Amino acid sequence: MAETSQNDLARLHIWVSGRVQGVGFRMFVQQAGTMFGLAGWVHNLGYDQVETVAEGQRDVLQRFSEVVKTGPRASRVDESREEWETPTREFERFEVR
Repeated sequence: MAETSQNDLARLHIWVSGRVQGVGFRMFVQQAGTMFGLAGWVHNLGYDQVETVAEGQRDVLQRFSEVVKTGPRASRVDESREEWETPTREFERFEVR
């Protein structure tokens, strides 16, 4: 039986800006987070910015990050910023806030 250590869990905080509101961006990110088996949230910040926090395996989070920075077809990500943080295990699923 393989054992998962606490070190395998990571937390990624991402901010994106551009054409990310009114184009299904939050739902797209929520679906991607769920598909990747991550827990966390996504929400609008206003001023054409969206913020997301996700916890899961680091390699999965890196793939998730690429998907977020691509966005749905109607969107356009002009800038993104990422911060790796200490995981808290506070989330049960991935949701839109």
